Amino acid sequence: MAVDDDVRVIERLRVVIGEAKNLPRRGHGATEVRDVYCAIKLDQEEIFRTTAREKTANSFFGEDFQFEIPREFRYFSVYVVERERTSNKDKTLGKVTIKKKGMDKYYGKDSWFPILPVDADSEVLGKAHIVIGLAPSSKSSVYGPCARLSVRVTECSDLNLVNGSCNPYAQVTLCNGQCKQEARKSKVRRKTVCPRFEDVFLFDLKPQRTDNKQIRSIEEELSSLELRVSLHHDMSVVGGMFGSMFLGEVRIPLKDIDLERGHEAWYLLQPRECHKASKSDLGSLRLKLFFSSDSVFSSQFYHDLRELVLMSPSVRPVTSSAAFVLGEMVQHKEDAAQPLVKIFKSRISVLPLLRALASWELSKVTDPHTIFRGNTLVTKCVDEYLKLTGMLYLQDTLKGVVAKILSEDLPCEIDPSRLRDRDSRRANKANLRRYVNEALSAITRSWVACPWELCDLFAMLRDLAADCFPGRKEVQYSIISVFLFLRFFAAAILGPKLFELCSGPIGEQAKRSLTLVSKSIQTMGNIVSSSSAQPFYKEDYMKEFYENFITEEHKESVRQYLELISLKDVPMRNLDTPSIVLKEGIMTKRAQGRKKLGLKNFKRRYFCLTTKELYYAKAKDCSPLCTIPICDILGVEKLHEDSFKMKNVFQVIQRSRNLYIQANNCVEEKEWMTILNRICYFNRCRLRTYHPAAFLKGHWLWSDE
Repeated sequence: MAVDDDVRVIERLRVVIGEAKNLPRRGHGATEVRDVYCAIKLDQEEIFRTTAREKTANSFFGEDFQFEIPREFRYFSVYVVERERTSNKDKTLGKVTIKKKGMDKYYGKDSWFPILPVDADSEVLGKAHIVIGLAPSSKSSVYGPCARLSVRVTECSDLNLVNGSCNPYAQVTLCNGQCKQEARKSKVRRKTVCPRFEDVFLFDLKPQRTDNKQIRSIEEELSSLELRVSLHHDMSVVGGMFGSMFLGEVRIPLKDIDLERGHEAWYLLQPRECHKASKSDLGSLRLKLFFSSDSVFSSQFYHDLRELVLMSPSVRPVTSSAAFVLGEMVQHKEDAAQPLVKIFKSRISVLPLLRALASWELSKVTDPHTIFRGNTLVTKCVDEYLKLTGMLYLQDTLKGVVAKILSEDLPCEIDPSRLRDRDSRRANKANLRRYVNEALSAITRSWVACPWELCDLFAMLRDLAADCFPGRKEVQYSIISVFLFLRFFAAAILGPKLFELCSGPIGEQAKRSLTLVSKSIQTMGNIVSSSSAQPFYKEDYMKEFYENFITEEHKESVRQYLELISLKDVPMRNLDTPSIVLKEGIMTKRAQGRKKLGLKNFKRRYFCLTTKELYYAKAKDCSPLCTIPICDILGVEKLHEDSFKMKNVFQVIQRSRNLYIQANNCVEEKEWMTILNRICYFNRCRLRTYHPAAFLKGHWLWSDE
């Protein structure tokens, strides 16, 4: 989000939802427990939700979410929600809410938060623009001249939705202490969270006589008055049975403002003053938060620092280089590794930096079994380089296997302590063997698709290992497999969301299956790079599985794969690469070619972006209704809200017509726009300018002019 022409603020959030404890049961004295899930929200906008945990008062989630925040927000919340099996209406049990300003004190800490109740008085969102003035009045009093206070609530923005709608009105009250003196009410604005009000509220002020017979002037009277502006959602249209629902309020002591000059300002809406969070008996939730807010200047401000960093590979010793010093200054090595890799990748090659850092680290190694096992600057730089360069390769290799494990959802548990029925262990072992075979086969066959940049990296690492440990072939394998198998393939299978191998929720059984497959792939990398004839296994049940599963054929296929991807002279690759799915999901689109406005024009569709095209269909397994080649995309830009009175809408610009798509939330909109812009960045037909409104019936629906 932009602050001014020279500075951008980039905010990122990573949330690890651990577990919930002591959740209430369904009723007083009841024994039945609930099915619960957690929903992550920015203000009142849901961004992600966890998988539901069934029938438990102590729910372990263990889910990790991270995203860039594309807009301003006030509160971060995690709602604990009960899933209703018999109806479509889930029930909110409570929430954990943290103000944005206070999130930094929880950075990287495992913290327990009490789950607080949720009610209308605490669910407040939005802000109001208020104009206040004071003028002489034509009226007079026996105690002196009178005055007239004028109040205008010109507009509000981002008000809360109530059951999917908002019909707001403003109520302005002039209070003297706890006594309400006068109240005024505006007209109701229908179906908008950003209402504009034309009402002017006037209050006559008179000099007053006190109990001790002294006369209070207008100025003294104003010093004791407070202006309260509250917003409400009108519910009278619902059968005439309901009145209104509180949306938030602003309290302004008149003594704090200069009324002679006039006053106008934006105010954040607050909960009712009388609302106090009750003591929680709803349990507690364990969270780990990583919130960062970085101010980024224009590129020219970093010129000298960038040039100094780019000199790092030639500095001797490398520990005196700017890159190494940056790695020592930060608490988390990835905070330095990510920008370093991006700088070197965009200007020159990353390999000279990685060679210098890896050579220095290898020079300190005495036990080859510990090579690159820790979280150092070089390991984090290689991790980042693998993600930047090899993400498409990873998805092409493992996305199908992960999708199969998630869709089939077959049990793979072989730990006897976790099994109720010992007879199922044989079937589970067969399922696990099949999944590991498919994953391993997909990896070892993929050498032909491995990017040449990664092949150069692995060849360089292998040369370093050969220089430091001559005659030790297993060390050459180890230095590659520790990155590729342990920190890339196994990590991606264990956390497929973080590596964009899947987007939907993952059930407990599928998550356990992925964990066991990940362990097995990691072990395969360890075995071929071990000099010991009897490898060490942490768990007895996995030892039995490996001894019955791993053959010399498996080991040889992995060794051959490591040899092929670390060749200095890479064989000719198949340039006709298959189409790889980059992103997919359900969103709302506006019908193309329609000239009329209306809700019927907006329909939910399955969208899929590949390396070659963008298409949508009625469902994932249905034939595409429309396909747009990547080369035909002229631009991808945000659409102004006034075009369709809808948020989170972006446009895919084409020569003949534009495709208007509404994402489910602001984060999803940002992710789709980012990846679409990246993939069509080098299109020759790409537009330099665009109109931010929708083009229908021969004209733009909205314009500043």
